[in-house]
Amino acid sequence: MDDDGRPVLCARAGAVLTLTLNRPQALNSFNGELHEMLMSELRAAAADPAVRCLVITGAGRGFCAGQDLSDPAIAPSLGEQPKDIGNLIESRYKPLILAVAGFPAPVIAAVNGVAAGAGANLALACDIVLAARSASFLQAFAKIGLVPDAGGTWVLPRLVGRARALGLALLADKLAAEEAERIGLIWRCVDDTALAGQAQAMGERLAAMPTAALVEARKAFAASDGMTLAEALTMEGLAQRRLGAAHDYREGVAAFFDKRAPRFTDR
Repeated sequence: MDDDGRPVLCARAGAVLTLTLNRPQALNSFNGELHEMLMSELRAAAADPAVRCLVITGAGRGFCAGQDLSDPAIAPSLGEQPKDIGNLIESRYKPLILAVAGFPAPVIAAVNGVAAGAGANLALACDIVLAARSASFLQAFAKIGLVPDAGGTWVLPRLVGRARALGLALLADKLAAEEAERIGLIWRCVDDTALAGQAQAMGERLAAMPTAALVEARKAFAASDGMTLAEALTMEGLAQRRLGAAHDYREGVAAFFDKRAPRFTDR
């Protein structure tokens, strides 16, 4: 941790809130304290209507190296009963990933270095992933005899297809940020020095947009994966009915005809 001593740092600039994982000496790997504070900050941000975009990044030279294997909750001990890693997933990672994926405003991952294991899948749970050119992604689970978790089995094949998802999971090779962009795993790779600025600029852009509609689009994409075309069309109609009755639709149309910038406020 830095001098602040907190495992998660919070910085607010306008309507954009940045949460920085702050265990740089351990590449921001997860332990109980980091989990608890990150969940606390996510809940507080979700309840704050002034937060219209969230950025998640890491301190130091890494985004997040996944689970800290020295954490007593997971570290194997000779002569003891095996640790219930499934309980760790259920009690910590499941609530975390659902909180990120269901956040009531757009979420950007600004990946500033290695994103491994659960750290990679935390990034992929965000709506948009920006990565520094020197960053990398690693599904490291096979190296220690486990399967991808933190939503990895769900998100990987949806992003890059079954063949690439299995290759990433079974071979556990490091994937450079530029290659991650090329295969569609992430949105964009940017120069290292530009990452923070571009994440903030994108956050400000998203914060000025109709938040409720952006979140509804996220939900629709997630739901449509198991739908027929007819079912998806019905879902779209229901979403448009809700959004069409809201302030932001009326404001957007009025701004279009007035030839002015809209002022969206729904969340």
